[in-house]
Amino acid sequence: MRAPGIVRIRRGDVPEASRREWIGLGVLAIPCVLYSMDLTVLNLAVPSLIADLRPSSTQLLWIIDIYGFVLAGSLIPMGTLGDRIGRRRLLLLGAAAFGVSSVIAAFATSVAMLIAARAILGVAGATLAPSTLSLIRNMFQNPAQRRVAVGVWVASFSAGTAIGPLVGGALLEHFWWGSVFLVGVPLMLVLLVLGPVLLPEFRDPAPGRVDLISSALSLLGILGIIYGLKRVAAAGSTSAAALSILLGAGAAILFVRRQARLAHPLIDLQVFRRPAFTAALAIYALTSFVTLGVFVFTSQYLQLVLRLSPWHAGLCTVPFAGAFIVGSLFTAPVARRVRPAWVIASGLFLAAAGFTLLAQLRADSSLALFIAGEVVEALGLAPVFTLANDLIIGSAPSGRAGAAAALSETGSELGGALGIAVLGSIGAVAYRHEMAQAGGADLVPAARDALGTALQIAQGLPFPANAALAGAARHAFSSSLRLMCGVAAIVAVGLSIAAALLLEGGATKVATIEGNPLSSLE
Repeated sequence: MRAPGIVRIRRGDVPEASRREWIGLGVLAIPCVLYSMDLTVLNLAVPSLIADLRPSSTQLLWIIDIYGFVLAGSLIPMGTLGDRIGRRRLLLLGAAAFGVSSVIAAFATSVAMLIAARAILGVAGATLAPSTLSLIRNMFQNPAQRRVAVGVWVASFSAGTAIGPLVGGALLEHFWWGSVFLVGVPLMLVLLVLGPVLLPEFRDPAPGRVDLISSALSLLGILGIIYGLKRVAAAGSTSAAALSILLGAGAAILFVRRQARLAHPLIDLQVFRRPAFTAALAIYALTSFVTLGVFVFTSQYLQLVLRLSPWHAGLCTVPFAGAFIVGSLFTAPVARRVRPAWVIASGLFLAAAGFTLLAQLRADSSLALFIAGEVVEALGLAPVFTLANDLIIGSAPSGRAGAAAALSETGSELGGALGIAVLGSIGAVAYRHEMAQAGGADLVPAARDALGTALQIAQGLPFPANAALAGAARHAFSSSLRLMCGVAAIVAVGLSIAAALLLEGGATKVATIEGNPLSSLE
């Protein structure tokens, strides 16, 4: 007798991917690696870039941030555009634009030229993640195979994060700062050659026209909110940050109301009536909240507290990326035997244990403790990122997979920006409190602002005042990092409980393919 809720599916009922699709998956991994590399590699080039182009502090912030701003704001329009004109076509157009703008950025002769090239890179980058994920949705109809493919997709981003600092550091030792932008050009050429041969084309059979007003509202809403959150993280709550967030939120509200009235909306709001989709999207965004919120400050810990060079700090992040890749690839085999809700819940609980380990870090802690915490955190996060994305695209209609993938990435961008702002604000308050308690800020009041400021001030002081101020600042930052990681651990535990309750609710079914259990969500 079969247990209630169990659905038996034979292999003949679900089309399986052929060798061509698996080779095509390797091609799809190329833009994913480059997408994440471009988010990290520029940071290493900043010192030599400053010496060459001499940007102001404001211009430097725009050089660094414009890529992420434009990328986040363009995700939803680009994901929906792929549904309309074809996902492979959009991917190849984006790859070509990415390669051309990378060359322009590499040989930029002015700050304005570099900022413009980075903005174009953001638009091009916004075509990559939604196109690749939505193509996976169509290429791998079998849920078990699709889960493996999504695991490879997630692992590709992690691989780019690990490769970026290593390749960038090696290039900067022998070439000029612009060389870091040229890394992806040969790989994009490979994608442009192999893509038309190995990747099938998919589009919505009844797409309707593109609503330009919705696209503009989407762009304005996401840009406004993320820019405001970044300003909060950098300078605290200011009137400019509040105005930006309010304008962004207003545009987002108008966007949602407009979608409800359109015959062919940019985002079909009906998809949010699917419990699996909404719950997975929320959990993915909030997981990005804790992940990126902590990541930014652990990078500062390595370089400013432990005093590692950018190259060695990059090496210390490789174990995290490696563990994330391993966890992503092992998620599918585990999910054949355990329901996704419980895999996600267990992963979040394990991530909480990793954050708890990181919450033990002090100014004189060993790298072993840091790496152990990062590895445990990554092993827990990998199944969450893999299965959440699988559930998001699997719950959406096939014709709207591009829009669903864009929503997934937009949620991650918003969650990450919110995490940096909220956890950063918590850390800033804790840092100022610790500096006041230590007395170091009384010597130089400006040292209360941030660790980097305190260390710069300390360099201009005589001994032993410089050592005292630097030591107090490093101790205060370590204390604030411990608090942020503690908060992240609590949030991860809450998300673990939410995943077990929300994803396990009546939408779960267990399918068996030729005797192999397979968990999926409708």
